[in-house]
Amino acid sequence: MSARLLSCFMALILLGFGLSGCSSTNSGSVAGNTRVAPGFYRVQTGDTLYRIAKAHNQSVANIKSWNQLSDNHIAVGQLLRVRADGASKPPAPASTKSPASKPAASATPVPKVSLSLVWPHAGNLVGKYAPPRNKGIDIAGKEGDPVLAAADGKVVYAGDGIRAYGNMVIVRHAGEYLTTYAHNQALLVAEGAQVRQGQPIARMGKSGTDAVKLHFELRFKGQPTNPLAQLPER
Repeated sequence: MSARLLSCFMALILLGFGLSGCSSTNSGSVAGNTRVAPGFYRVQTGDTLYRIAKAHNQSVANIKSWNQLSDNHIAVGQLLRVRADGASKPPAPASTKSPASKPAASATPVPKVSLSLVWPHAGNLVGKYAPPRNKGIDIAGKEGDPVLAAADGKVVYAGDGIRAYGNMVIVRHAGEYLTTYAHNQALLVAEGAQVRQGQPIARMGKSGTDAVKLHFELRFKGQPTNPLAQLPER
C-alpha cells in the first residue's frame, strides 16, 4: 500500500468511513485470504450489502446497524459483522456455586471533556449541523482566505485523498477530539505538525465542492458532534 493510500485510509478510519472513499489508481484487491472470526465476513469483489445480508440470513438494516454504516457503500477487504454481538459467542458454562449476591455497582458515566475552540474563519454560517446529511458546519468566505486551527493539536491528516472533502486537514486535540477542515485551496501544514490555536493551517477554496466554503467538523471519540456547542457565540 502506498504512503498516500495509507494516509487516506487512516483519515477514513478517523472519519468513520470505509475504504471506498479513497482516491487511488490502484485497482488491486486488498481482501487477500486472511481468515476472519466467526460472525464476521470480509467483503469480496462484486459483493453488495444486499447480497451479503441475504447470504447470512440478515436484513440490510441489521448489517448497517452492527457496522455503523451510514449508507450502503462497502469496500473490498472491509470486515463486516454479520451476526448480532452475542451470536458468535459460546454459551457460558453453568455455575456450580451460588456466590453471595453483591449490590450492583452504579455505572459511572465518562465525563465529556470540553474543548475551547475559536472560529476557524470569520465568515457567515451557510450550512448548519444536520447529520447524517451534514456532519459539520459550512462557513462562507473568499478563495485564499486563511483557515485557522480551532484549538491546539497535532495534524493527523493533510491531503486530498477523500473525494468528497477535497483538500482537507484533520487535527487531533486533547480529550479525544478531532477537528476537520475541508474544501481548501491549499494546505499550509503537513501530517505530524503541532499547531497552535488560531494558526493558519490552510487557504479556503472549493476543492471537492461547487462553491468556496470551509466545511468544519468536530468529532468526539470518532463521532460527529455539533461544533456550535463548543464554539463561542458571535
